[in-house]
Amino acid sequence: MLGLRLVRLIEKHSEGLGESLTTKLLTSDRTLGYRTIPEDELRAATVSVYSHLEAWLLTKTESDLERIFGEMGARRAKQGIPSSQLAWALMMSKKHLWAYIYKESGADKAFELYSEMEFLEMLDGFYDRAIFFALIGHEEYVHSRASSQISQGFALARGG
Repeated sequence: MLGLRLVRLIEKHSEGLGESLTTKLLTSDRTLGYRTIPEDELRAATVSVYSHLEAWLLTKTESDLERIFGEMGARRAKQGIPSSQLAWALMMSKKHLWAYIYKESGADKAFELYSEMEFLEMLDGFYDRAIFFALIGHEEYVHSRASSQISQGFALARGG
């Protein structure tokens, strides 16, 4: 199956893919906030997804994705990254991977790509869920922080 071959190829080249995505994230005008994240942390995050792609697509559950990307979304909120930039970064990761797949697949005919639609749909679905759960984690962090600030304001107003 070409899809499994591509997954293994992506995992094998995860360091280079992560490095080039990190560079894109740090230089894009649409992800300016990412310049405040330590480069090593950002690179590790990008490489982690690419190096374990088979697990992300085949064995991770919806709950795993919700937990992991929710935590990532909350971490980005804590780092001051706007949710629009978080979503754009995840979409950049997806587009970066698609470009690599297209280049490496050797498929120059629509029929060959069509035969791998199941793999591509799984990949697309993974990124859609990752974006969704990361934004939920981001929103929950922002909401909990705002609630905490309101509570502190009430305590101060009461003299406490």
